[in-house]
Amino acid sequence: MSASATVVGPRSSQSRPALWLYAFSFPTAVAGLLLVLAVLTVQSRFDDPDMWWHLRTGQIIWATHSIPLADIFSYTTNHQASIPHEWLAQTLIYMAYRFGGYSGLMLWLCFFTAALYVAGYALCSLYSGNAKVGFLGAMVIWFFATSGLAVRPQMVGYFFLTIELLLTHLGRTRDPRWFFCLPPLFAVWVNCHGSFFVGFAVAGIFLFSSFFDFQMGGLVATRWSPRERQMLALALLLSAGALLLNPVGVRQVLYPLSTMLHQPLGLSQVEEWMPLVLSDPRGIGLLGLLGSIFLLAIVRRSELFWDELLLLAMGTWLAAAHRRMTFVFGILAAPILCRLLSTAWDGYDAKTDRRGANALLIAASLVVCFWAFPSRQLLTRQVEEGSPVGAVEFINLHHLSGRMLNDYVYGGYLIWAAPEHPVFVDGRSDVFEWTGVLTDFLKWATLQSNPKTLLDKYKIDFCLLAKQSPMARVLPLLGDWKSVYMDANSVIFVRD
Repeated sequence: MSASATVVGPRSSQSRPALWLYAFSFPTAVAGLLLVLAVLTVQSRFDDPDMWWHLRTGQIIWATHSIPLADIFSYTTNHQASIPHEWLAQTLIYMAYRFGGYSGLMLWLCFFTAALYVAGYALCSLYSGNAKVGFLGAMVIWFFATSGLAVRPQMVGYFFLTIELLLTHLGRTRDPRWFFCLPPLFAVWVNCHGSFFVGFAVAGIFLFSSFFDFQMGGLVATRWSPRERQMLALALLLSAGALLLNPVGVRQVLYPLSTMLHQPLGLSQVEEWMPLVLSDPRGIGLLGLLGSIFLLAIVRRSELFWDELLLLAMGTWLAAAHRRMTFVFGILAAPILCRLLSTAWDGYDAKTDRRGANALLIAASLVVCFWAFPSRQLLTRQVEEGSPVGAVEFINLHHLSGRMLNDYVYGGYLIWAAPEHPVFVDGRSDVFEWTGVLTDFLKWATLQSNPKTLLDKYKIDFCLLAKQSPMARVLPLLGDWKSVYMDANSVIFVRD
């Protein structure tokens, strides 16, 4: 039957009520609650220092219709070549700002946070076959995602990781043709965030597991049918080709691997890249979730699948090595927990759905989201509390000139708010590590070298530092530096 016949035929009158009823179903009501959770979680997360240089890069791409392939924001790297691995997401971030200012950026964050939670809920519900248990999976994703919710390209990347798992599940359980949605997904993903590398590894695990057929106690592997395996292999082959659809080709595909292998300083000194501390709440949560999964498999005599074990192993390794990767662990582990709990209580039955109560809950969720969405004044206050707003105003008012040495966390905001003053360093740790600037700065900022050495080497004229930084106490003792500005956040020193 043609599509047009389906629309105008006799069954159309039956399909409309079904869609109408589904709009007020229990899963839709849960999605409304997750929307509220997203807004409440991120409403005070408008202070990420990396947001600003992403925003500035997106602005340049939008205005010039070209993608920067070298550092254009600092004076210390001598225009070091860079990999534009997030250019598409950065453009989306700037579009949100262009059409809505600070409120547009917050709306962007709320959208991708809610999309992640709802997609995670759909994944856990389908994978477990229980829409009620799926809500628990969404809460697991929420808990671990709080480590990285910010106006940054990683939000797009982790949303795509959830979509990949959903597509793979649909390909395995419904129609292998779903696998062919992966190549276009990876074509976009590679231009948004380096987490595409994790996504490709996840797909590789599924393909690898498809060859095994064994049972060792509760650990089970089931060989896929030749058709399923061949279609997934072909989809991955096309996905590998799709990864090359980026501005710099193979170098962009290999960039995540280069980050892990050739940036030891950034991985060891930047807080989000440091190993997970097991006494941290998310460290405790990781151990608790792993313990629950294996305990459920033992006590309930449930099967744990081979591909699930491999995904858990990869997610645990990534999270233990880098605390920011707890985000990935939550996405990988949540569906597995839900499947093991799928028979713990009755599933959702559409026939017994209470549409009226669901409609009220959905309406209340929308009202709460509207009420909880932060005002422009509140967003401006968050910026002022976390960024050197007053210091930038002072620099512009008093026309400070020359080379500036700025604190690491201030670099991003300076790129956005004071583009006429090239920065010394900022959150793009890769280009600064490749050129040795990050090494010089960290030794200077942690008092591991003579403070005057760096100041003289780079011919610094004034410094903008966090008020609590160690060098803010040292500079006045050097004799030729004086403080000309100070507020609750920052301090400015100039050569005397």
